[in-house]
Amino acid sequence: MAKKSEFTNEVFNYTNEGFEQIIYFHNKATGLKGITAIHDTRLGPSCGGTRFYNYQSEEEALYDVTRLAKGMTYKNAAAGLDIGGCKTVIIGDPKKLKSETFFRSYGRYIQSLNGRVYTGQDMNISLQDCEYMDRETDYVSGVLRKGAGSTTILTAKGTYVGMLAAVKQKFGQDNLDGLTIGFQGVGAVVREMVQYLKEHDIKRIYFTDIDQEKIKKFKDLLPLANYVEPDKIYEKNIDIFSPNAIGAVLNDETIPKLNASVIAGAANNVLKDEDKHGKMLEDKGILYAPDFVINAGGVINVYHEMQGYHEPSAIQTTEGIYGRLMEIFEISEQENIPTYKAANLLAEKRIQANIEMRGDYVNTRRRFKWNIE
Repeated sequence: MAKKSEFTNEVFNYTNEGFEQIIYFHNKATGLKGITAIHDTRLGPSCGGTRFYNYQSEEEALYDVTRLAKGMTYKNAAAGLDIGGCKTVIIGDPKKLKSETFFRSYGRYIQSLNGRVYTGQDMNISLQDCEYMDRETDYVSGVLRKGAGSTTILTAKGTYVGMLAAVKQKFGQDNLDGLTIGFQGVGAVVREMVQYLKEHDIKRIYFTDIDQEKIKKFKDLLPLANYVEPDKIYEKNIDIFSPNAIGAVLNDETIPKLNASVIAGAANNVLKDEDKHGKMLEDKGILYAPDFVINAGGVINVYHEMQGYHEPSAIQTTEGIYGRLMEIFEISEQENIPTYKAANLLAEKRIQANIEMRGDYVNTRRRFKWNIE
């Protein structure tokens, strides 16, 4: 008699935690290998970018993709979008594996999911990569024929208006005049924000990065900005700390060093442990603008591409990040809970309200069709 099997794969643990589907895929001819996590499609088809990273193990990749996919569900719901959350990670060295055939193979995989997953740019995925994918799938954003192309523009816009909302809540002012800002990471999003920063009489800007090319580009845009070493940015006496690089930067080691009043930046998952570190920020009197709300401009851009891109509408939805953050700050005060919990509550209530609303009548409208005429 065959020995009774035991399910030890972590995938089954994640599906028990609310994930709808986790898919491993591989194309031997191109070296394509990755994982897609579909977290929730109750509001609509899932949407989330593709991350290309040289993970050290499949377990590390699975942890990252599930964490990011769940975050996309909350981000999309909190942004008022009728889409669910997903994420894909491609495992391998992008400098060695990238090619036309590689991304066309990936496009064919996305097409096979038949619209359950809409994807686009994330770490190490360029516009050119998306163009290759677009030759094989209807479900990729970030290509010029479908809309605005890069999501960077609206990500920067949303982060900026979110920063204004946090300043309004914390300091009661409608601008950044007289404030000091510290940017951790000065990639494309922060460089795009420079045009908005120049509209204000900012007292001082500190910045840091580990990439010398990015440092030079930012210094060229803002010659008076002050570069500091990466480990010194936390200790600066600043009003706004803006994380715009990697996640988990607010943790046991860094929060005690913080000398800021507001956290507002475009990086994902900046709290290493939401419960623990969100509470630590609150105890220090630091106002945290939840990252998945303030950095939603990119997915808002994608959402409008899914419906047929109209730039004024996309900009208007992005500017709505200001109002959503003010609502979150109000919930935080009324419920006496940290802002990250208030943001989660806002997203969960919207998902539940829409599920209940759909109990009546039949909607025959086709919601999502790429505008590719």
